[in-house]
Amino acid sequence: MHHSKADGRTTDVKGRVGSVGLPADQATVRRSNLALVLRHVSEHGPCSRSAVAVQTGLNKTTVTSLVSELQARGLLKETGPQHAGSVGRPSLALLLDGSRVGALGVEVNVDYIAAFATDLAGRVLIDRRFGFDAMGSSPERSLDELTRVIERALADLDRLGVAPAGITIAVPGLVDSTGIVVVAPNLGWHGVAVTQRLARADIPPNVPIAVDNDANLAALAEYTSGVAAGTSDLVYLTGEVGIGGGVISGGRPLGGADGFAGEVGHVMVDPSGEQCGCGRVGCWETKVGLAALVRMATPDHAYGRSRQLVRDPEERLAEIEQRHAEGDPRVDAAVTEVGRWLGRGSALLVNLFNPRVIVLGGYFARLADRLIPVAHAELRRIGMAAPAERCRFVASDLGFGAASRGAAGVVVERVLADPTTIAIPPSP
Repeated sequence: MHHSKADGRTTDVKGRVGSVGLPADQATVRRSNLALVLRHVSEHGPCSRSAVAVQTGLNKTTVTSLVSELQARGLLKETGPQHAGSVGRPSLALLLDGSRVGALGVEVNVDYIAAFATDLAGRVLIDRRFGFDAMGSSPERSLDELTRVIERALADLDRLGVAPAGITIAVPGLVDSTGIVVVAPNLGWHGVAVTQRLARADIPPNVPIAVDNDANLAALAEYTSGVAAGTSDLVYLTGEVGIGGGVISGGRPLGGADGFAGEVGHVMVDPSGEQCGCGRVGCWETKVGLAALVRMATPDHAYGRSRQLVRDPEERLAEIEQRHAEGDPRVDAAVTEVGRWLGRGSALLVNLFNPRVIVLGGYFARLADRLIPVAHAELRRIGMAAPAERCRFVASDLGFGAASRGAAGVVVERVLADPTTIAIPPSP
């Protein structure tokens, strides 16, 4: 897993008001303790100051000081009173505030752009997706549309009185540590400097912007809040036009030397197969990507055949299911074929990563009842016996929003790891 630092806009020192005047080592200790208290309340709240002191090992005076600063930064609030028992005075309880602090995740994909925002406490503020033909648009046009979506979302947050703590953008491609999309084959992007382009957008200058791979971000969302939450070894498959894989291994995202791990859609599975959008032949996504299903099930509406109104993937799936209900034999044949290749590719993943769960996202989740039996049978047939028997397929319940949800989650995690990135508002 890799998280890019954005351009110079992200180097936020103004937010670290609480550390002004402290020697560097003391400032570091205070930031660490602020994060310790904030994360404890996020995981165990509501809880009293006394409970925080006991469970973190900090003394009560220190906790009182840390809580005061976290309240000033708009990250904690008090509720209560909390009755710990029948003896003694009831105490106020601490819980995440976050009503003034937001996290924005945005995904650009082949046929849609999605925006998802929460406050720090996890309350969903924005959850929208609309059709956009990124495959048929130039990178400049796609970035213009991405900018418009971000600016609209920021305006919506502003109307809610919420300040963005950061923006993370999910892209179906290889993203380097500087935020440059090295290649996104299905978007036609090569060397696209997303953060540099967004520097011209109407975004507050102290808002960090990061770019990451969509499957990596979706895997994080699944690990933290999906159907297999907490599973320390899992693989997430995007189930889009392009097939990406996010790998959680030993409870940690697997990124590789350059953060490019997980490009499972471009593993060759059929040397005599069709040409892929990446220019190679026989990639796995040519067998199981949404474009492959559409081509087999509804060839008259295949991707790339029409430049009419862009259709959201949910609309394409609705048409496929309608034709299935009408008894079109091509639909069952297409789903079975995808299921077989899904199982074959998954056998490679099981042999390589030994996951307990393969989470099926995107359109895979929508058709899971029909795909999983076929895929599981194929996995058992050709995978290594022991790891294949201990691995199961599950359908994601996050739909096509997993990547944007994970992108927002990265912003929240950054705040929890360093609360001083949120500035103390000036006194009125």
